[in-house]
Amino acid sequence: MKKVKAAIIGSGNIGTDLMYKLQRSDDLELTAMFGIDMKSEGLRRANSAGYRVFTNGIDDFIDRPDLADIVFDATSAKAHLRHAQLLKDMGKTVIDLTPAAIGPFVCPPVNFSEHIESQNINMITCGGQATIPIIHAVNSVADVSYGEIVATISSSSAGPGTRENIDEFTLTTRRGIEEVGGAERGKAIIILNPADPPILMRSTIYCEVKEIDEDKIRKAICEMENSVKSYVPGYRVKSDPLFDGNRVTVFVEVEGAGDYFPRYAGNLDIMTSAARQAGEMVAKRLIGKSNMNKAVTANDA
Repeated sequence: MKKVKAAIIGSGNIGTDLMYKLQRSDDLELTAMFGIDMKSEGLRRANSAGYRVFTNGIDDFIDRPDLADIVFDATSAKAHLRHAQLLKDMGKTVIDLTPAAIGPFVCPPVNFSEHIESQNINMITCGGQATIPIIHAVNSVADVSYGEIVATISSSSAGPGTRENIDEFTLTTRRGIEEVGGAERGKAIIILNPADPPILMRSTIYCEVKEIDEDKIRKAICEMENSVKSYVPGYRVKSDPLFDGNRVTVFVEVEGAGDYFPRYAGNLDIMTSAARQAGEMVAKRLIGKSNMNKAVTANDA
């Protein structure tokens, strides 16, 4: 089966976990990981797995553009501001796992088809990937006037990148609640829980709606839960939605796959899982266009 070449920029925790997920892809062929320190765990693992590794970040990729058509940026919001323009000039499709919010916000089961041609695809945030699908589902049948999410994650799963980007997390997630989820107004809160043993990622989703039809809302939530579970098996709605007047509350839990992160780090796992899903959807489009061009060429001959 034909695959599309892909590379990862960023050899931290996110990039390393993503590497293991891309290894299982039927549509993406991971070729290389670009970092800045050969002593990093990510680059050591990538090297052991037989991938090309580089230690000068994106500058090394500029010298080897043939290594990938799809690039996953797993660095930071600040770094992606530079990377985005360079990769755009190179004509590469970028799946952005940082909160930089340069490209359109994408949640695979919600709005990917609208942005499949985009050159820069932003994966919002972990809280966004866990909660925006539910808000979108409720909005599709009940018209959400206000959506609020509280994402609670283990302190142990919040690395330097997460802690440095807290402000970006809240702002980007709020925008995603509104622009992708469909809420007229949104709010996002993140809580780092120091409990030991570490807790799984848990999110509370609160919606104020204009139209209450409990059966329709339950059905929409169930269908969306199944859609997310197709690429994040550890994703689950914990209980029946709570209804109170025009308010709907939903509780979601995310358990990781345990590829590189511990299973409690569902907040990180859902980001890499969503990024893989987005990358595979882009790859299918590129493969389809390639096959179509070959068919046209053959017919012309």
